[in-house]
Amino acid sequence: MAFEPPQRLVRALGEAQRGGSDGTKGDDGSGKWLAELAGVVQHAVGLRELTVERVQAPGGRSSLVVLVRQADGTPAVLKLAPERARPESERAALAHWGGRGAVRLLPSGDAAGDVHGVLLLERLRPDLSVRSLPEAKALLEAAGTLRRLWVEPPAPRVHAFETVAERTGRQAEAMRAAADTDAEVVELVDAALAARDELVAGPPEERLLHGTFRQSKVLAGERVPWLAVGPDPVIGECAFDLARLVRDRVEDLIASPSGASITRRRVKRLAESLEVDQERLRGWTLFRAVESGVRARRVGRRQDAELLLEFAGWL
Repeated sequence: MAFEPPQRLVRALGEAQRGGSDGTKGDDGSGKWLAELAGVVQHAVGLRELTVERVQAPGGRSSLVVLVRQADGTPAVLKLAPERARPESERAALAHWGGRGAVRLLPSGDAAGDVHGVLLLERLRPDLSVRSLPEAKALLEAAGTLRRLWVEPPAPRVHAFETVAERTGRQAEAMRAAADTDAEVVELVDAALAARDELVAGPPEERLLHGTFRQSKVLAGERVPWLAVGPDPVIGECAFDLARLVRDRVEDLIASPSGASITRRRVKRLAESLEVDQERLRGWTLFRAVESGVRARRVGRRQDAELLLEFAGWL
């Protein structure tokens, strides 16, 4: 098959070499994975007797999505991701959810189903996400989908998921290093790190979380109207998962003269509707916005960084 990876994925993997979500730099294997990707796709398609329709473009920033049909004609999705995207954690989370609130993991019918970094998934509508709905409706549908994912995690012997404390601990180290060399972010980084220290101080809540949830991660389906895709699962408190949803459509919030008050109302409304503590949601929203903003500055996405850090300043 003729194959060229989407440029969005290529650019994102290049950013990862300059400093990923945990602040590390250097070769993480993504370059080798990208160079071998065409051959891996062909091998995976052949093993599963799939017919390729097309590569989803522009696609995501951490994986390749190929729209395929199985041998019996059933539409499906073949997803391939490098090690840094933690595809085996995604596989374990999707298996645990079993299609409840999330895209369903499909059996491949042979041992190929266990190939590292290759997932066969039910086909949703890749071009129709919750983000296409009016804002109020989108938040409602997204929040309802997220609630269904918050379940007891599987036993550690089944899969040892990363915890919120572990993930944010690595991120905090990268944020401290950035603040040492970038005076413009010092005040926000200090506030975000203080919030995190307080949030992780107590006994942790243990729920299986999506980890990277936002409106664009909720796609239209056939068996239920909306299903989540693309988790980077983590174990921890629900407020952490909800925090990323607070800043959805951040560009619209920044453009609004009442963006700050809209943001505060959104925190309150989401906290009440999903029964999480409002102050803990505000704290995690602050930490995650600053972390994303600092990371965007580190890899050269200045416009994204400015939006995120201005948003964080409202919290």
